[in-house]
Amino acid sequence: MAQRAGGPGPGRRGYRRRPDDREFAGGERGDEQALRQELRAAHGASYGRYKALRGRWSFGGFTLEVQKVQPDPYAPASRCEVRVADPVAGFPAQLWRGPVRARALAGYLVRAAHQRLRDSRLRVDAGRQQVLDRSACQVVDGEVVLRLGIDLPGRGRTIDGRAAERALCDELPEVVETALRWATADQARVSEFVESVEDTDALRRQLPELGLIAFVADGAVLPRRSGVDERPLVDGVPFESPESMRVAVELPNRGRVTGMGVPEGITLVVGGGFHGKSTLLRALEFGVYDHVPGDGRELVACREETVKIRAEDGRRVHRVDVSPFVSHLPTGADTTDFSTDNASGSTSQAAAIVEAVEAGAKVLLVDEDTAATNLMIRDARMQELVAKSAEPLTPFVDLIRPLRAAHGVSTVLVMGGSGDYVDVADQVVMLDAYRAHDVTDRAKQLAAQPTGRHSEAETYPPVRHRVVDPRSIPAERPKVRARGVDALTLGESTVELRGVEQLVDPTQVTGIGLALVSLARRGVLDGSRTVAEVLEVFAAEVAERGVAAVDDRHVGDFAVPRRFELAAALNRLRVLRVSGFRS
Repeated sequence: MAQRAGGPGPGRRGYRRRPDDREFAGGERGDEQALRQELRAAHGASYGRYKALRGRWSFGGFTLEVQKVQPDPYAPASRCEVRVADPVAGFPAQLWRGPVRARALAGYLVRAAHQRLRDSRLRVDAGRQQVLDRSACQVVDGEVVLRLGIDLPGRGRTIDGRAAERALCDELPEVVETALRWATADQARVSEFVESVEDTDALRRQLPELGLIAFVADGAVLPRRSGVDERPLVDGVPFESPESMRVAVELPNRGRVTGMGVPEGITLVVGGGFHGKSTLLRALEFGVYDHVPGDGRELVACREETVKIRAEDGRRVHRVDVSPFVSHLPTGADTTDFSTDNASGSTSQAAAIVEAVEAGAKVLLVDEDTAATNLMIRDARMQELVAKSAEPLTPFVDLIRPLRAAHGVSTVLVMGGSGDYVDVADQVVMLDAYRAHDVTDRAKQLAAQPTGRHSEAETYPPVRHRVVDPRSIPAERPKVRARGVDALTLGESTVELRGVEQLVDPTQVTGIGLALVSLARRGVLDGSRTVAEVLEVFAAEVAERGVAAVDDRHVGDFAVPRRFELAAALNRLRVLRVSGFRS
């Protein structure tokens, strides 16, 4: 979607209206000198006098709007917004025209600002390796909008006006001058950043027409430095695609690029322990995002409709049709309308698969290390020992192909402990010392040898779409707070998200909470739309309005979540109520 001409306004990507008068009492306040005078006069005064800063201050070349002022030094940071008009920012239109390039340019600028604010009271949400659409920085028709937090300085409960003046009147203008203007930018790096993100997005968009679900470029560096350091591993083995799976793609900036194309269907990833199987899957997991140049995974891409599945003991499941995997239970509970507050590994994984398909997933990623063994496989001996009439579980190995046939869902599965998946795989990739080999032919030879195991399922039923009771979501501005990427506080509820492994940034979690509240407040979650229909509306609004589709009133930091993590949070909400079903 091309950027519209003219200044930002309602309905434009990245636009967010100013809070109403109950939240925002300021207006046009004056210029930089007036702000300096205000801060000098306030030095030593009661901390509450900081509220007088609210409003819009005009600097040479940009405006500063103080939107929210903390009531005391120990409260959450104050919030302000900087706007640099297009003629002053001066970035060439080709760097921001279109939503992908606008997001990429904003991603570069917010990181440049963050670098220059390392020793400042001012701070900006720059993110990590992934280039997300985040509220902290937007580029709209060439205008740069930067949103920051500041701990307004105090001495006890009195104002430190001199420190506040340094931050707002000296450091902030310097950041605008050095980080948010084309004339002073590292222009080669800006262009490289934007073009890199555009290439990844273009690669991802080509996958369906190429019959692929994923692509891993030759030379990509997949291992990370540690579990808490997402930067590429120093001296990591560069990826090299098997010759039989190597494909070439044409990208708008890099031109022709080669790599391993993962085809639609069932792909099995095998190999010995510690040889890189899970590292490859982890890279595919995050292939739904664009990455910063130098990350090593810039050209690792998965289809947008890719969802990682795992077992999640103890999670809540509410009115999910798990009957494809669980035919009956000793308690007599109806598995076509299954609920529990404490799911087992197998029932939680079954629910996760059903919920992902309901949300529109077309690619599932599964790692045996985080899967429920009894849902993954029942070998021939166990089938012989325990009759099917006594076993309610139908293993995934018997449903993986029916799921593909009925719903077009492909699967990439890491498996090192069971050879039965060889029978259902279209493609088998072996990782040996971090190098990929196509062993499909050898696997097919093994699959031709009888094992005595028989399939326990031939079909996968239609999706049973749920309708959510809108009263499940508090709509009147409840507290929304991320606890890292592991949990979301939504009003009085806590949503556990540890099992939602494609979340990469706490601001996504905040975005999920804000989006759920907004969908309920605006009547999108209206008690008649199905979960899938609500997600479609949300996706369409994000495509049209960007961050404003999540929340156009929130003055804190958030990032736009994917529809699948939004659905995952909704499904884990312990006060969720499903009012009915539709075919």
